Amino acid sequence: MTQTKEPGADLPLQQQEKVVIRFAGDSGDGMQITGNQFTSTAAFVGNDLATLPDFPAEIRAPAGTRPGVSGFQIHFSSSDIHTPGDAPDVLVAMNPAALVVNIGDLKAGGIVVVNTGNFGKNDLKKARLEVSPLEDGTLQGFRVIEVDINKRVADALTESELSPKEIQRCKNFYTLGLMYWVYSRPLEPTLDWLAAKFAKRPALVDANQTALRAGFNAGDIHEMFQGRYEVPACTELPAGIYRNILGNQALALGMIAGAEQAGLKLFLGAYPITPASDLLHQLALYKNFGAITFQAEDEIAAICAALGASFSGKLGMTTTSGPGVALKTEALGLAVSVELPLVVVNVQRAGPSTGMPTKVEQTDLLQSIWGRNGEAPIPVIAASCAADAFDVGVEACRIAVEYMTPIMVLSDNYIANGSEPWKLPEMDKLPKFTAKFRTHVEGETFLPFARDENGVRPWAKPGTPGLEHRVGGLEKEDGTGNVCYDAENHEKMTHLRQEKVMNIQRSIPELEVEGPESGDLLVLGWGGTKGSITSGTARAREDGASVANTHLRHLWPLPPGLDELFGRYKAILVPELNMGQLWRVLRSEFPQHNFISYSKVQGKPFMSFEIENRIKTILEQ
Repeated sequence: MTQTKEPGADLPLQQQEKVVIRFAGDSGDGMQITGNQFTSTAAFVGNDLATLPDFPAEIRAPAGTRPGVSGFQIHFSSSDIHTPGDAPDVLVAMNPAALVVNIGDLKAGGIVVVNTGNFGKNDLKKARLEVSPLEDGTLQGFRVIEVDINKRVADALTESELSPKEIQRCKNFYTLGLMYWVYSRPLEPTLDWLAAKFAKRPALVDANQTALRAGFNAGDIHEMFQGRYEVPACTELPAGIYRNILGNQALALGMIAGAEQAGLKLFLGAYPITPASDLLHQLALYKNFGAITFQAEDEIAAICAALGASFSGKLGMTTTSGPGVALKTEALGLAVSVELPLVVVNVQRAGPSTGMPTKVEQTDLLQSIWGRNGEAPIPVIAASCAADAFDVGVEACRIAVEYMTPIMVLSDNYIANGSEPWKLPEMDKLPKFTAKFRTHVEGETFLPFARDENGVRPWAKPGTPGLEHRVGGLEKEDGTGNVCYDAENHEKMTHLRQEKVMNIQRSIPELEVEGPESGDLLVLGWGGTKGSITSGTARAREDGASVANTHLRHLWPLPPGLDELFGRYKAILVPELNMGQLWRVLRSEFPQHNFISYSKVQGKPFMSFEIENRIKTILEQ
């Protein structure tokens, strides 16, 4: 660690490579806003970053209680990073509940900033505490900074026209200003954001800006900290133009770009559901790109409207989470039967039923691959991080259009609400897959279910002269599409639909491996586990372990070359936020190989150290 002196500052400016901060408080304390503003400023400075928002399912959870704690963790760095961090270096706790819920995650010797203004008897009672954690030894071994933020904000805003209750709502910006001072962040991005956010209420702009500056100035005035820190800009990211992006934002942009590459208008039929609702909100902003959004009365109407849009010659899409997919399954079967392009997005959350809707799991994989009545095969792909969601959106559109099929896109709560720097793509380098509509009869009569070399049927818009045809859920005669109950025809059509989906494998690249091309262990993941797997295996390799890692985007059909790849390792470790769903798929497809399941179902993502420790345990055995 090197030290320099910042001009005009009384404390040394210490350079650090990376820092993890967690803000925690009530849902009404503005912790998500605080975290998002720190994230935006870190991106402005040029740090690589990753975030992990964590909030209750209730719109307004009981104030001051442990179930009502809302948190936001950010990992920002001057080097390339892959996760929001295993354990915070700094915990900012706005009340006793936030402190006791999160203190167990803090690094030994870490900094705890405590708002003592919310540590009265009633606050302790709400948190189910008889003795204050400030007095019972809970914080032994940590650097504790006690600040009565409630009083500091009230003092700073004595001349504000806001009510006392409104003034207390500004304490999150006081806290943010304090952290900006500690980590040498500029105030200007947040000052500008506040001016735009509350432009119609100048008093709110002034109060929050004053609180932000007061928190920043408090670092010098009150001498609470032993030093200030600086995390320089990251120089390891490839050159280009970057923006900070959330997973849901990236996926929405990817679907817009995919529809554009196909030369089609996007139609989204959706019903609001956590954590997928932001996809509807985001796509509704893109009417200037031809996007049409329809908020349906329920999940069934949403997917049926999207399928109808595809029948009319648009690219139909629908977005939901696991419970919504359950309602959409009959219409998904219809999409398989009529063989029309349809993009279905499932932003997974913890279940079953309502479960824990603001927590993360990967428990819908088997539902996505096989969760329909009858033999109704569809391709399934998954995003691995917020930035990857854009490419996955484009890829979903390509497969849907090129193979005339519904496709399931899997994201999750962690990816959807997490953010990271995203390098803006070069549009001319995106894949081209322009939709090809049949415009005339080839031969004596139009055969709507005739097939090309990939088993794909033609796409004809309704009303095209001579191309009138019938679609529906009843079984179709091969070629003509007429209703047919013949046993042999049904078996043939079942195999044809299956073969078409499996032919997608021809357009899927083989997996790339990080680490040794052969050895003791391969760690294979999918979805949002990529960051922790990448970091955990890298650490294990640094300690001399013979371990490699790779990640699946295409979950069905699986990529080519897997049998040969698996054969190069003694065992394949499969970490998942479920009870081993991909592990079961792989065991059924490749029974000759040694797969080891590593499951976690706590509503939390894997930590890098968990992957590293599991690798070491397996290799020791």
